[in-house]
Amino acid sequence: MFRKITLKNGLRIIIVPQKSTQAVTVLALVGTGSKYETKEINGISHFLEHLFFKGTKKRPSSVKVVEPLDKIGGIYNAFTGEEYTGYFAKVEASHLDLALDWVSDIYFNSLLPEKEINKERGVIIEEINMYLDTPMIHIEELWKEVLYGNQPAGWPVAGTKENVMKIKKEQISNYRKKQYVASNTIVCVSGKVNFKVINKIKKYFSEIKTTKPDQKQSVVENQIEPACLLYSKKSDQTHLALGVRGYNLFHPQKYTQEVLGTILGGMMSSRLFVEIREKLGIAYYIKTNIDSDPDTGFLVTQAGVDNKNIEKAILTILKEYKRISQKKVPKDELKKAKDYIKGKTALLLESSDILASFYAGQELLEKKILTLEEVFKKIDKVSANDILKVAKDIFQPKKLNLSLIGPFKNKERFQKLLKL
Repeated sequence: MFRKITLKNGLRIIIVPQKSTQAVTVLALVGTGSKYETKEINGISHFLEHLFFKGTKKRPSSVKVVEPLDKIGGIYNAFTGEEYTGYFAKVEASHLDLALDWVSDIYFNSLLPEKEINKERGVIIEEINMYLDTPMIHIEELWKEVLYGNQPAGWPVAGTKENVMKIKKEQISNYRKKQYVASNTIVCVSGKVNFKVINKIKKYFSEIKTTKPDQKQSVVENQIEPACLLYSKKSDQTHLALGVRGYNLFHPQKYTQEVLGTILGGMMSSRLFVEIREKLGIAYYIKTNIDSDPDTGFLVTQAGVDNKNIEKAILTILKEYKRISQKKVPKDELKKAKDYIKGKTALLLESSDILASFYAGQELLEKKILTLEEVFKKIDKVSANDILKVAKDIFQPKKLNLSLIGPFKNKERFQKLLKL
């Protein structure tokens, strides 16, 4: 069982004991990401995340920041998304104090030295170049661009190269002061730990600011017809992302949407995997993902196919979208999808870092926490009628979107295919 407390200053603390592990994870999760940025500073959340590893008052260089955890075989990292930024250290349980000290140290005391800021610009630009040269990643950015366009939800998390070169230290410092505050932060400790650790967390995070953070811009969604975005690039393979606008985290059918995505392309025996890879043999990877945030949601299928097979792939995916919106899913297929989700989730949550993200992520995004058992009950309640109802609702031509990376110039050619 977990325990959550909220301190008078607004800081939320979550403790998740786990008997079956020798590890413990300390995670500081901050409610800010690319959706909280303006066009001028798009990429600043991600930039700041990088700089937290460049030196603190106590550990004044990048090597001195990471070496204490390297010496004990610790696992540590940070991540930035649209809605959050997180910093964690996962260690053998006897090193809990070091993990708490380390996470709190980079959170409070990172120096943001000008020299390191300028050096890190080159590192981040190479990270962006890597994404641009990796179609499986780049297609995901283009997918969000076709969905949301020129607003924070449609901008890349890492920002643009132009922004990375011109963001100033003062802007980074101000953004940090605004967003890294008590009411916007969750500290979660999971693994081989007991509830007494709450007192230690209070000590390590006592300096936290109590000002009010900036809020994000509301996402505008006004799609009335199918949309297509083509990124023309010479290549042997075309990468596509084809899907629909779906449900956000607070929609009553969000679990139905998850089961629907699993049936379509969430596992190796899913409909699209069997049709596209096993029967047609036209793709190595084919997958359907579901994404739900507080204010947005979508279902999208991604694949990489030979350029000559792109139309066949698009039409096959659309055919499966149409089929599942017209005919009920058989009982055995529905049960398989539910059991797959539950089994995979249970296995992932054996790891203390994933467990910390599971609990802290719910609290941050939904302001409530369901246990694994409670989530499983929600999944078990999904019926074949629910799947049919949701499929009919989301698989409409006006909600369809397609992004492509390939050696093509004529977007209209693909736009015409988007008819369910």
